Amino acid sequence: MRIRTTTLTRVGAAFLASTLLVTGCADSGGDKDNDKDKSEKSSMSKDEIWAGGVYGADDGGTPKDGGTLTVGDYGEPRSLDPTVTIPNGAVGASAMAAIYDVLMRWDDEAGAYVPQLAESLTSDDNTTWRLTLRKGVKFSDGTPVDAAAVMGSIGYYMSNQGFNTLLLYTNLSEMKPVDATTIDFVMKAPWASFPAMLATGPGMIVAPKAIAGGKDKFKPIGAGPFVFEDYKPSEELVLTRNDDYFGERPHLDKLRFVWPASDQARMDSLKRGDIDQASVRTPGVVEEARTSGTAGALVPVGLGSMVWINNREGRPGADERLRKAMDLAFDPEAFLERTADGHGIASRNIYTPSAPYYTEVTTPETNIAEAKKLVEEAKADGVSTKLVYLGQSDQTSKTAAVTIQAMLEAAGFTVQVELLNNIADQTSRIYVTHDYDIASSSMSIPVDDPYSRFSSQLIGASPANPSGYSNPEMDKLIGSLQAATGEEATSILTQINELWQETVPGIAIAPGGFFFPWNENVHGILPSSEFLMLYHQAWKS
Repeated sequence: MRIRTTTLTRVGAAFLASTLLVTGCADSGGDKDNDKDKSEKSSMSKDEIWAGGVYGADDGGTPKDGGTLTVGDYGEPRSLDPTVTIPNGAVGASAMAAIYDVLMRWDDEAGAYVPQLAESLTSDDNTTWRLTLRKGVKFSDGTPVDAAAVMGSIGYYMSNQGFNTLLLYTNLSEMKPVDATTIDFVMKAPWASFPAMLATGPGMIVAPKAIAGGKDKFKPIGAGPFVFEDYKPSEELVLTRNDDYFGERPHLDKLRFVWPASDQARMDSLKRGDIDQASVRTPGVVEEARTSGTAGALVPVGLGSMVWINNREGRPGADERLRKAMDLAFDPEAFLERTADGHGIASRNIYTPSAPYYTEVTTPETNIAEAKKLVEEAKADGVSTKLVYLGQSDQTSKTAAVTIQAMLEAAGFTVQVELLNNIADQTSRIYVTHDYDIASSSMSIPVDDPYSRFSSQLIGASPANPSGYSNPEMDKLIGSLQAATGEEATSILTQINELWQETVPGIAIAPGGFFFPWNENVHGILPSSEFLMLYHQAWKS
């Protein structure tokens, strides 16, 4: 039987069209935009910039060796163990990818997952996926990256409940070695977007010595282009070039990650040259970057801006009436006007317009009178309407908190605001301890693989479900999405959107995206899945 490779016609056709990903933007390879000047880039409309892609970059000529690239990252990882830190570029996973690499990566230009640390990933039926490793690749400690090491790493990831572990346990029937460099992943049912798993946390392969002492004695040893040098919490994480990297020897001497407190602080640091690359998501800051002609990569997402509602028993949000009341009291357009000077696209639709599966659905209009009625009904039944709102402490987040507080209190809620000093603490409160009633956040539904995001954050039994939302109909829809492609996938995704509008797991504000701007002397950064930035080809002129 002929084995077909993962291409746009296989995985891409299920959920995306690469041409949509780069609408209005330069080619993601970075070499087709040389004839565009900054004024042309700055004239792109708001809708065009949110379409995503890499733009404003040139190849810079012949790569140069040496130097340190300083990244103003969005969130601090706190731990380099992929099972401890959510392996997402928003919370420091780009540093982990630099140490461990990833088996696969998302190629925006090709519109497909392509091999990175692996040599290939193939399937003829989306049920059995064969992973072939590159021969002769070694971890930085000199041990081989072979089938046993890869299976051991993924086994460690699953046994320690890394992000999306439930998704793997639910769908993966067997993981078996074929030979020293080949592994078969056998699914219980066809899984069209399985390659996405190997492009993120499970695909970050840690060395056997890294996990030999168990989780408490984890050591950051991988086969990536950089190795761990030093970590000073809240100050910096420094990585040094791995001279024995399997691919072309990395150009940079070092990678340095720092964590300015806000999007604006990161953008200001970039302008001053204190950092070489930033990570921002606030619509106003993204707009500032694009109108200045700054080069970078933008990854569009659905629910780029939202408010999670804690649906768990004992919380006000457990009552669907109150969730609907919060939604009806909230005005997304007014919120963006007050917090982002009107930048961004106010929408209760949970998908980005860039997604090929995007469809218009009926969404509720802001209605304070109806919200008040629902709040009074709940109060009459003895349900608490006192809410603790969780947000950040930068000025934009403070404005957001006050705005949300005013909107909800106008409907009869009492809202106590609690502002935190960093992303890591907020992530822990929302995703680990679930200690909040409502929280400013983002579901960040990716264009390339919405199934994985829904499985982790909306299925009731998922340990990564931040809101505790549990709905059998939603679980069934998400389950049916696993093998769906083309029009069937679009239909299911539309039904998920409609059920969201009906049951309100959270408040949708706007689609958005992570923007990763870099200075003119920076070249070769490759964006991948889950907002990861890969630096194995990066260099500075």
